Amino acid sequence: MNGVLVLLVIIAAIAVTSLAKRRDLQPPLVLVTIGAIASFIPGLPRLELDPEAILGVVLPPLLYSAALKFSVATFRRHLGPILRLGIFTVLATAFAVAFFASWLSPELTLGAALVLGAVVAPTDAVSAVAVGRRLGLPNRVIAILTGEGLVNDATALTLFAVAVSAVVGTDVPVHPVLFFAYEVIGGVLVGLVLAKIVEWVRRRMYDSPLETVLGLMLPFAAYLAAGQLHASGVLAVVTAGFLMGHKATDASVSTRIQERSLWESVDLVLEMFVFAYMGLQLKFVIVDVRDNGLPVHHIFFYGFAVLVVVMAVRPAWILLHRFRRHIGLVVRTPGDTVELGWRESLVVSWAGMRGVVTIAAASGIPMTVASGAPFPGREVIQAIAFVVAVGTLLIQGATMPLLIRMLDLADPLERQREEEQVKHARTISREAGERFLDDCAEHPPSGIDSAEVTDILSRVRRSMRARLRAEEAEEPGEKVRAGVVFDDIRRAALRAQRQALIDARDAGSLDDEVMRTVLESLDVEEAAAEERVRRRREWGAR
Repeated sequence: MNGVLVLLVIIAAIAVTSLAKRRDLQPPLVLVTIGAIASFIPGLPRLELDPEAILGVVLPPLLYSAALKFSVATFRRHLGPILRLGIFTVLATAFAVAFFASWLSPELTLGAALVLGAVVAPTDAVSAVAVGRRLGLPNRVIAILTGEGLVNDATALTLFAVAVSAVVGTDVPVHPVLFFAYEVIGGVLVGLVLAKIVEWVRRRMYDSPLETVLGLMLPFAAYLAAGQLHASGVLAVVTAGFLMGHKATDASVSTRIQERSLWESVDLVLEMFVFAYMGLQLKFVIVDVRDNGLPVHHIFFYGFAVLVVVMAVRPAWILLHRFRRHIGLVVRTPGDTVELGWRESLVVSWAGMRGVVTIAAASGIPMTVASGAPFPGREVIQAIAFVVAVGTLLIQGATMPLLIRMLDLADPLERQREEEQVKHARTISREAGERFLDDCAEHPPSGIDSAEVTDILSRVRRSMRARLRAEEAEEPGEKVRAGVVFDDIRRAALRAQRQALIDARDAGSLDDEVMRTVLESLDVEEAAAEERVRRRREWGAR
């Protein structure tokens, strides 16, 4: 039944997401809200998934995809703020919540409260990054939020494992700090080894579909292999994604195109499902609390109190660091090459939405401890985790666009630098192509007439220059209107070609197989035109 229900939820989430995007709404907020309302439909069965399935099936591809697209150089450039947010802010949040919750709720021991702290500590920057890109948030802020999301899950889940072991009574083989270090180092090594193996195999395959499938299997293999060694599966996945993303330029064109489309689709489906799943749990969280004889209003009061603490710790920690740096108590590190201004720090401090890791970790708390007694406050932890995850998404997620607009964070210098870098890249590309063609003219291939070589080189030059003019039409300024007209005419011509081929197939004068082959080449051209339109819209939105 769960399988059918999962498919129905995904289909409904696709429809809701499409409607939300058309009305310029944030799909995560809409999905959570509609899911919460739908959970009270009479007779609706509970969608309950194994937490290991959520952490082992949903989380690895999401993290791997984000790491694939994240530059290693960018990670190094912003290493300081990423580590502060991904490690120290997570730990500060976890311990602050632990002490507060153990004082507030009599159902929670200090150990159980630390489990709760680890559950609610990691942020999910999916919606914040999506909104930020659309509203022109500076690239350095986007990079820090994305990098944080790749690190904080590993920190929180490692702390979660140590805290659960302490409460359950499972012996940790070494000191908790050493165990934490082992998980981190082990996860990184597992990710590096598996990524190197996959990279070595892919270089010898020469088959784009197989290369893509092998890349799809890597995050799951990294996560499971690290888990077998009691290392951090999250860090293994992130490390593998970093390395494969850095080496993606060595793959063939068809492989890169396939992987790009594949991971965009996988990300979209998983993110939609997770947010819908979060909303659908509302009614059943209430039922679980009531069935265990706990006062529902008290537990939800605890949840809202912890929500306030969670939302307050992050800004306080970030502002404390800025104050310490301002008075000279913090020395600039190599990872702090770019310092955020106060307005950017305010946005980063408010981007504290929780997501899939919080829900999955809360579901993964054991039922009993080693003695057979119930895990202390398990239902309370799960209810509070749900309130925090949904509350941060609805409060911080809903107000994030307004905050970004009010602070007006657009950076003209960053925009100018990006324009200069794009022009520089095109210059490098053009000059390299011209040098190669000049070399071909001086040393033509053997066995071909010189006049024929001259004609071939002339056609290649025309093709290169036509592509260059199409790319230059994306640039802002006086060329924008010409670029729009160029793409409109080119896309209309491609549609006319496509329709003519389809009509000929339908009339019986053209074989269907031949039509499909010819359409594939037209699809590549049309995809390039669509990509230019997408980039121009992004430029215009900044």
